[in-house]
Formats: sequence, C-alpha cells, structure tokens
Amino acid sequence: MTSEAIGLAGFNDLPVAAAEAALLACCSAPRWARAVVAARPYGTADSLFDAADAALEALDEADIDDALAGHPRIGDRPTSAASTREQAGVAGDDVRAALAEGNRAYEAKFGHIYLVCAAGRGGEELLAVLRARLDNDAPTERQVMRTELAKINRLRLARLVAAS
Repeated sequence: MTSEAIGLAGFNDLPVAAAEAALLACCSAPRWARAVVAARPYGTADSLFDAADAALEALDEADIDDALAGHPRIGDRPTSAASTREQAGVAGDDVRAALAEGNRAYEAKFGHIYLVCAAGRGGEELLAVLRARLDNDAPTERQVMRTELAKINRLRLARLVAAS
C-alpha cells in the first residue's frame, strides 16, 4: 500500500493489515504502526498525529533503527515518492557531494543516518544543519533525530489522511 490520500474516515475503516501497511509507508517501524492502528478510530487528524507522536516516543532504540531504515540518506537519490517530495530542494552535484561527505562523518560519529525533515528546505540549508548537528553529543543528537522523525511522520500522515 502507498501513502496516497485516503482521508481520515478511510484510514479508520481500513482492515488492520491494510492500515498497518499504509502506516509503514509513512514510518517503517512495525511497532509504531501497530500502536497507531490499535488506537483507531481517530476523530480528528490532530488526534491521529498525537497518537503517532506518543507511539514514537514509546519506541525503543531498535524500533527507531527500524524507522531509520526506511529513509534514504539526505542527498542520495530518494527511494520513495514521499522521499522524492521531501528532498526536492536538494540539487547540484557539489551539494550532493558535500552531503555525502557530511553523511559519512555523521554516521561515523553517531552510528545512524542523518535524518532531518527536508520538506521545503534546500540542499545548502540541509548541509548547514548537518554540519551544526555534528557538534551535538550522542544523547542530544538521538533526541534531535527523534524530533525530526516525528515531523516527517506528521507530514506523511497528513498526506495520507488528507480529504480524497
């Protein structure tokens, strides 16, 4: 299942397996998807977003690693329609090369990909954010990354439950 717009009522009405599949297109952490589906039905998009945030907050580090596995590196060729939309501002071979170098440094320091909510941001800005975040200690960066993941999840969920 893709994350195409099905509306909130449509999401609430999906069979469990289909709802989980739709959520996994938003965030690839199965435990997160199961928790969000289990709390249906949602009366408003905001209640869905709040439940998604709470489910993300409850994830352990292995679950977060599952979520990260569903995201390409910033500057790499996106692997999904959602990533393509979100990274639309990343352009130019020089910026992509600098992002690749920054990604390597980031991953060497923190042990996971650099995750940032890229929607509406250009490559130079994303590169500057990456470089600034390299100054974080590991616990601070892990929390920043979780915050960015929540932003991405909300964007993707908003697209999913938009009125069709």
